Amino acid sequence: MKLLALCLPLLLLAGCAGPAPLPVLGAVPDFHLTDQAGQPFDRGALNGKIWVADFIFTACTGPCPRMSSLMRQVQSLSPDARLVSFTVDPDRDTPAVLAAYSQRFHAEAGRWVFLTGDRTALDSLARDAFKLGNVDGTLNHSTRFVLVDRQGRIRGYYGTSEESPVTAVARDIKQLVKEKS
Repeated sequence: MKLLALCLPLLLLAGCAGPAPLPVLGAVPDFHLTDQAGQPFDRGALNGKIWVADFIFTACTGPCPRMSSLMRQVQSLSPDARLVSFTVDPDRDTPAVLAAYSQRFHAEAGRWVFLTGDRTALDSLARDAFKLGNVDGTLNHSTRFVLVDRQGRIRGYYGTSEESPVTAVARDIKQLVKEKS
């Protein structure tokens, strides 16, 4: 009985420690692309920000509209996060096309950016940085969201093809907001 009395406070304190830190799964290197307003956009614009990334294309009739709808939900639930949608179809997804697409999904200016640019740069980001496949002209792409912390480190992947990832993404954004660095 005495042992239980001594251990109970320790067990209660252990339960108060909160969730384990999110793992660091990689890092996003510097990049230079063009946003939906036709303005240059580089990785430095996201320094110090928590952000969620995905890869889509505007002419997609498959998973992309659903992914963008889910991103809109993240936008609504997580005011502390920025959203970044990279195109996998840079030949067709010009800034003007991306701007129209962003309006369709009610993207908040300054919070959700849509990026296009050189296919080689987009391919390198998708394949080497985010580990999500290739941007090679086939328009095959991952349907996962990627959570990135203030230092540009990848902290989570979330599948969008089955259940909604929005709750998990919002929860993990809140956890990152609480991190000191």
